[in-house]
Amino acid sequence: MNKIIALLLALVLVFSFAACGSKPAEKAPAADAPAADAPAAEAETATLKAGFIFLHDENSTYDLNFINAAKEACAALGVESVVKVNIPESEACYDAAAELVDEGCTYIFADSFGHEPYMIQAAKEFPEVQFCHATGTQAHTAGVPNYHNAFASIYEGRFLGGVAAGLKLNEMIANGEFTADEAKVGYIGAFPYAEVVSGMTSFFLGVRYVCPEATMDVTFTNSWYDPTLEQEGAVKLINNGCKLISLHADSMGAPTECQNNGIPFVFYNGSAADACPDTYIVASYINWAPYMTYSMQATMNGEPIAADWTGTLENGGVALKELNEAVAAEGTAAKIEEVKAALLDGSLKVFDTAAFTVGGATLDSYLADVDDMGDFVPETEVISDGYFHESEFRSAPYFDMFIDGITNLDA
Repeated sequence: MNKIIALLLALVLVFSFAACGSKPAEKAPAADAPAADAPAAEAETATLKAGFIFLHDENSTYDLNFINAAKEACAALGVESVVKVNIPESEACYDAAAELVDEGCTYIFADSFGHEPYMIQAAKEFPEVQFCHATGTQAHTAGVPNYHNAFASIYEGRFLGGVAAGLKLNEMIANGEFTADEAKVGYIGAFPYAEVVSGMTSFFLGVRYVCPEATMDVTFTNSWYDPTLEQEGAVKLINNGCKLISLHADSMGAPTECQNNGIPFVFYNGSAADACPDTYIVASYINWAPYMTYSMQATMNGEPIAADWTGTLENGGVALKELNEAVAAEGTAAKIEEVKAALLDGSLKVFDTAAFTVGGATLDSYLADVDDMGDFVPETEVISDGYFHESEFRSAPYFDMFIDGITNLDA
């Protein structure tokens, strides 16, 4: 019996071996190869080294906003980054870009308007590298396929900040701090460029949306970042009777002066709640993380990047910092959400031509210099359907008019 069992077991082993031998041997995967059942997209994922060129460093609220966005986007995508700070709007920008290429960066981002000609120069020289530039105007006409602009409809955020400011004015009037005809806000601008003029105008229109009696004084520092000049601008506006201040400038110079004088203010790019808890209301800002994530991911995938990308309230490119309820007027949060909803569904337009006049007249036509060739020649009709179509024909702003109710103290 034992012999029979042994014979049967031997036959089983022979047939099993034969069956296994009839199947071709599979080659073991290499140690760095993707698993056999891994998605194809994972197998093809490319790595990326990104370079960033910033006009200033983290002491500038403008640049800090970009720096934080770059950290967020790079962390989300697992991207290695090389950062260059304090790069002026000069040939130094081209040099920085060339150095980043030498360091292996195939994606390079710069954050200041004056960087544009040097970024275009580098893009032409290094066609295998993607160059993305914030606040520029020429990508849609330059014909350089690896050069791209991005900006945002920040006028939407400025308008919401203006609504918060107008509600604060109304509260101060109701409390007897001043009369309605004294409801004047101040604005500190960097340069009298369209970017700044568009922002200050949208802020003012937001103020007037809830406080129609308001007027605004504006002064310019002619510098993107100068704490002393910005502080002096705040003093100038306060001494001229401004009850609330906002700004398009990049230091804590003005907010600190507002805090010292008990003047409420609306900030830009970053929260000042910790430094100025008694006067800071809210801040609008461009959230650059969505664009950086999109453009870096496209570079990694070998996909095209839009020549001219616009961040909006809808895609998360325009946002507000947390409201300081200790300073904001009661009901501000709810009103902001109400107005935001109207902006999103299109029932409210920031630059509704019925909401402002220029030289006493309502505008029904305006040619803007959208195709920026350096000649300052307006060529694009931007008013239709009852409103000025800001940031629709290109991402960078082109609203450059001083509307009635705004006084330029430097003129």
